[in-house]
Amino acid sequence: MRMKSCNYSRREFLRASGAGAAAGMGGALGAAEAPASKVALAKCADYGASLGPALKTMFDQLGGLGRLVKGKTVAVKINMTGSPQQRLGTTPAEFAQYTHPAVTGHVVRMLGEAGAVRVRILEGAFSTGEPLDEFMIDAGWDPAPLLTAAPKVEFENTNMKGRWGRYAKFPVPGGGSIFPEYYLNQAYEQCDVLISLAKLKEHATCGVTMAIKNMFGALPLTIYGDHASKTDVDEEMTKGGRGTILHYGRRQPAAISPKEKDPASPREGQYRVPRIIADLAAARPIHLSIVDGIYTMAGGEGPWNGRVWAIRPGVLLAGLNPVCTDAVCTAVMGFDPMAAKGTAPFERCDSTLELAERNGVGTRDLNRIEIVGAPLETVRFEIRKRA
Repeated sequence: MRMKSCNYSRREFLRASGAGAAAGMGGALGAAEAPASKVALAKCADYGASLGPALKTMFDQLGGLGRLVKGKTVAVKINMTGSPQQRLGTTPAEFAQYTHPAVTGHVVRMLGEAGAVRVRILEGAFSTGEPLDEFMIDAGWDPAPLLTAAPKVEFENTNMKGRWGRYAKFPVPGGGSIFPEYYLNQAYEQCDVLISLAKLKEHATCGVTMAIKNMFGALPLTIYGDHASKTDVDEEMTKGGRGTILHYGRRQPAAISPKEKDPASPREGQYRVPRIIADLAAARPIHLSIVDGIYTMAGGEGPWNGRVWAIRPGVLLAGLNPVCTDAVCTAVMGFDPMAAKGTAPFERCDSTLELAERNGVGTRDLNRIEIVGAPLETVRFEIRKRA
């Protein structure tokens, strides 16, 4: 069965995460009522022989992939933030800011083995409308093994309309904070299951970036990009980033999108982006979150941030609820997921976890989240502490 509407998807998501009854769409859930779901942790030293077994164990601890994906079309949103030419010194991008292709490959293979009929690998490739597999080649990857990892695998650069010729509309339950709805490539509608396959990192604008923030890259450049047409979305301009419209609110999106709700609201990325991605998590639910923290980076989300360095935490995380998963990720990095603005890691920004919790997506309270697999204290590390 294909997703029929955003509301249908949200109910399915809440049931799959063990959340119980959903709140009315007219208002947010309270923090104490936000859904709770288990999160699996695993130690994994590298991307070699131990990676596949670690992923399989986590999926089994969450109830198995089969019950989630058998007979279904699965969309996998990976993270390839920034240009392939932007490197952290000599560190390959997949050992710093990108989701590692070995993790993607194992996940795709396991989805096929669990009975998924189609797997689409998605990303809004930085500042380009070129095919996603060509973007991967630019990054030094060989996309061919990904195409053969499951019976039917497709790539989609979601910066534009792509193969469908029109966009899918996702209203925000409760009306939204910045925009009342978002337009995405139809790959996000023409699927039964959405997986956010993210990297474990800090973020200059949002404090942290994992499963929820990963979806920021799903917003098409043709609508929300720096050079998006102001009148005719068919111009398909895919150059630049998403700073002008989404971070700073210096102009409105392309005409297909509704204007923002309050043009007098703060024109700061630290205010806007956490709200945008928290709303997007409510509008387009994530059914499975997988976070690669085997190798990553500290100090920011990419080499463009100052004072960043490569690290090797050796950890993987997975969960059926993105807020719960991101809360455990935050704790793994040595932070308090209940922290408010002004407290690490949210010194200069609002907490996406708190905003998404208010939206009823999930709880960030570790006391309500069952952690399975490796005990939290055995994988916790201080991400800001240099070795």
